Amino acid sequence: MHEPQSPLSHGPAALSFLAATLSKSYRISISDGRIFIGTLACVDKQLNLVLINTEEFRMGQGLMGRYVGMVMIPWKWVVKAEAEIES
Repeated sequence: MHEPQSPLSHGPAALSFLAATLSKSYRISISDGRIFIGTLACVDKQLNLVLINTEEFRMGQGLMGRYVGMVMIPWKWVVKAEAEIES
């Protein structure tokens, strides 16, 4: 897994990384403790992330997740974003 930097603070290199990882699996941790694992579908100008085929996991519930389908996650809620990169 790779932890990308915020495109706001790192400009074109970070945007290129996001573009290169479209259709890759992402694990997004947000500020309320939830974790979303899904496929990156798009990122908008406000840096909202859209994941498809997504499962939501809550801290304290073990490995039990629930399928939520398509979700939009505001960048301001993101604590950690990890992309699956093939070796």
